Amino acid sequence: MAKILIVEDNDMNIRLFSDLLKSKQHEVFECRNGSQIVSMVKKIRPDLVLMDIQMPEVDGLTATKMIRKTPKIDHTKIIAVTAFAMDGDSERILAAGVNAYISKPISIPVFFQTIEDTLKNNAG
Repeated sequence: MAKILIVEDNDMNIRLFSDLLKSKQHEVFECRNGSQIVSMVKKIRPDLVLMDIQMPEVDGLTATKMIRKTPKIDHTKIIAVTAFAMDGDSERILAAGVNAYISKPISIPVFFQTIEDTLKNNAG
């Protein structure tokens, strides 16, 4: 079981991701705004963050960069979950400092496999 923070502004996606994660016995936390991400990660110390890229106020790439620049949480594992699927998008998103990338609409097997692989990878 892992502590997973969902950073997402869409209620349907939050519910879907939360239900899927809870089905695997993960402890789930929610954050609906990228501007709150650093304080939430410091407070919760999640094993993994599922980061939406398109959010109001502070987008997921900026939020990821904020985490990467913050001592003691800079190693936090982050998976980008986004509708961006054009050529170059995954490279740009990975370059921002995420550990992995899942495109929306999600494939449930890919969702679970990416989370499992990221949690198992202790590097970083």
